[in-house]
Amino acid sequence: MAHTTTLKVRFYELDPYSHVNHTAYFGYFETARIEALESVGLAMDQMSAVGIHVVVVEADARFLVPAVGGDTLRIETAVKERRRASSMWQQRMFRDDTLIATLEIRAAVTDLDGRPTRFPTEFAEALAAL
Repeated sequence: MAHTTTLKVRFYELDPYSHVNHTAYFGYFETARIEALESVGLAMDQMSAVGIHVVVVEADARFLVPAVGGDTLRIETAVKERRRASSMWQQRMFRDDTLIATLEIRAAVTDLDGRPTRFPTEFAEALAAL
């Protein structure tokens, strides 16, 4: 089931053409992923405390329609594939019913030294809710 996050475009995120700068979209999507994780009880500091990090290792973004200042954006976040040490996430950004952008990422689980490791069982089970 997808998690939904709503964000409002801020003036400082605009480029000279009054569109949202492409780099801001990655921040929006990351905020939505963190909120999705928190919604199933997986706070970033909690994961660090047990010795794991979740890092983005691949990102495929598509910018379909520009978002502009003052827009309210809705981001749907879902995990479409889970493996022992990674997951594939699908995110879609909308303004009302208009699809603005999409992002697919692969996130890997590492230990605190950056070596690949498995998700702890309880975390993997929580992630299944997304």
